[in-house]
Amino acid sequence: MLSALRPLQHRNFALLWSAALLSNIGSWMQTVAVGVLVTTRTGQPGWTGLVAAAGFLPNGLLSPFGGVMADRLDRRLWLFLTTAGETAFATCLTLLAATGNATPGVVTLLVFGGGAMSAVGFPAYQAMLPDLVPPTELGSAITLSSAQFNMGRVVGPALAGLAIVAGGYSWAFAINAGSFFAVLVALTVVQLPAANRPPVTATLLRRLAEGGRATLASPEARLAVTLISVVALTASPFIALVPAMAVKAFESKATGTSVLVTAQGIGAVAGSLALTPLARRYGRRRVLLASLVAVCILLGTYAVAPDLWLGAAALLLVGAAYIGVLAGCSTIVQMYAPVELRGRMLGIYMMALGILYPVGALAQGAIADVTGIRVVTAGGAAALLLVVVAVLRRMMPASLEGHENIAVPASPSVVAAPVPGSSPAP
Repeated sequence: MLSALRPLQHRNFALLWSAALLSNIGSWMQTVAVGVLVTTRTGQPGWTGLVAAAGFLPNGLLSPFGGVMADRLDRRLWLFLTTAGETAFATCLTLLAATGNATPGVVTLLVFGGGAMSAVGFPAYQAMLPDLVPPTELGSAITLSSAQFNMGRVVGPALAGLAIVAGGYSWAFAINAGSFFAVLVALTVVQLPAANRPPVTATLLRRLAEGGRATLASPEARLAVTLISVVALTASPFIALVPAMAVKAFESKATGTSVLVTAQGIGAVAGSLALTPLARRYGRRRVLLASLVAVCILLGTYAVAPDLWLGAAALLLVGAAYIGVLAGCSTIVQMYAPVELRGRMLGIYMMALGILYPVGALAQGAIADVTGIRVVTAGGAAALLLVVVAVLRRMMPASLEGHENIAVPASPSVVAAPVPGSSPAP
């Protein structure tokens, strides 16, 4: 597992990774606090799904635009500006909670605004990763970024529970607002190679279309987008509905939500560190398929767990398998996307996840209001398993049988099929 930590030897990556970890701890504090706030005040899983969708839906609506900006502007400056925007929305949420005006509707709107800033900035962060580490360590860097996000999931919920008990929801929101400054400081000192981008003459829509055509032309990227779309609709909504599971199924509010989210985060961190050696030994294709099947089985186990602690144990294992799916799909896009199209292809990938995850969360939340949270969670796991068995195994390209660290500056499939209306891939 030590091989997965090699990217931290590089100063630029270590700085940005550490700052993002602090920011994600704050973000998870806010996520838990918001979920408990609206669930407690409304008593409806549908509201829980709505506020989670509000934070994630902008990824589907705005990520392609963020990808265009990441390919067109200085990525570090663009990420700095969008992070400052996230800080502003978190500060507004803090002030409203402190004054007693954080109604579920207003909270949902502010969460949507912060999600919009994240959506247009995150493609720049992802597109920067290949500039922070050598090509042979890109896969490990992506896995570490996933681990960092989930380490925030481990620490953040526990701190959220303490903050809510000690000072109320406003404390959790205030800590999140302050955590963004770590990223702002890191971005001022990180050094990136000078970008050599040709002058941009194409319109925004044309550049978006170029990214779409490049994604369709690459079997690897096409697989990643298809796979994440299915997972987002069927399995991913369990994340949004964790507060509803804690309150409705396990009859626990802030404490139960923190326990479940923390358990998933611990599993995800462990899974992240195990991905690199597993992919080297068994190949990326087998690890991805095994992760998919494991998610289905373990998510069904979580749905029928009789109490909070058995549910947390099941969710810990779900977290380990689920990160294998997410990290595997993201790595495929980043490793096989040409440099000049990387931001836009990542934007397409994030658009699929960003649209279909909130749609799935809203749908499953509404169904849970009628059938119960356990039934809808188990049903999503069963639906994903049917799709995996029937379709996805046959779609896996043979190129994914390679080892974990593959230096691929541009996808061979894209080089062989240049995007119409653009320069051929180098």
